[in-house]
Amino acid sequence: MVVAAEDITDLKRSEQLLQQQQAELDETIAELERSNAELEQFAYVASHDLREPLRMVSSYLELLERRHGETLPEDAMEFLQFALDGSKRLQRMINDLLAYSQVSREFDDVEPVDFETVVERAKENLTVSVDRTGAEITSDDLPTVEGSETLLVQLLQNLLNNAINYSEGTPRVHVSVERRDDEWRFAVEDEGVGLDPEEGERIFTLFYGNSVDGAGIGLAICQKIVELHDGRIWVESTPGEGSTFYFTLPCG
Repeated sequence: MVVAAEDITDLKRSEQLLQQQQAELDETIAELERSNAELEQFAYVASHDLREPLRMVSSYLELLERRHGETLPEDAMEFLQFALDGSKRLQRMINDLLAYSQVSREFDDVEPVDFETVVERAKENLTVSVDRTGAEITSDDLPTVEGSETLLVQLLQNLLNNAINYSEGTPRVHVSVERRDDEWRFAVEDEGVGLDPEEGERIFTLFYGNSVDGAGIGLAICQKIVELHDGRIWVESTPGEGSTFYFTLPCG
């Protein structure tokens, strides 16, 4: 009887410890969610409020170039061009930051989404790039998933655009899917230039590498969209042999 009582006491103590640890974990998660929300709000406000003063600076620089460009010394004209290029790059970065901060705001009510429709809408949005490069985009039969159609279109559009931009010759991209237990695993496969395996995780970092063409912010947005849908995203690639971007979405 004494042994049984001791066992019950130990069990209760373990349960109390587990409950305490769970409460601490819940509080940590809640704090992280609050911090993320505050960061997103700051990014939105900062990028939104910075656009107008930067637009004014850019406008006066362009006015200076138009009115006095022919009379400025060569070195002064060179400095002016540096300033113009810098202001344009900063404008793109601010626009990208604003787009990134708005992803969570656009995560509307989850609804059934036909991924065939997602592919078609993404291709329509890329009509100019597809016509210019002659890109061939194919896909398997794709399922209906639960999510935000607007964000899923943006996700696929960014991945297709990335594949087109980093392909030599005629871009060829294929979208496939397979079911694995309780999730769908999508794959966007290209025959492009590929990338170093060491870059696999870093390319999803905000403003990683050359953000001028939007590639860095595009993949960062992809990761955020997938995470909002309780999924994962990663890439497998070999330099010179193309890349395959994988992402998962829960089965409905």
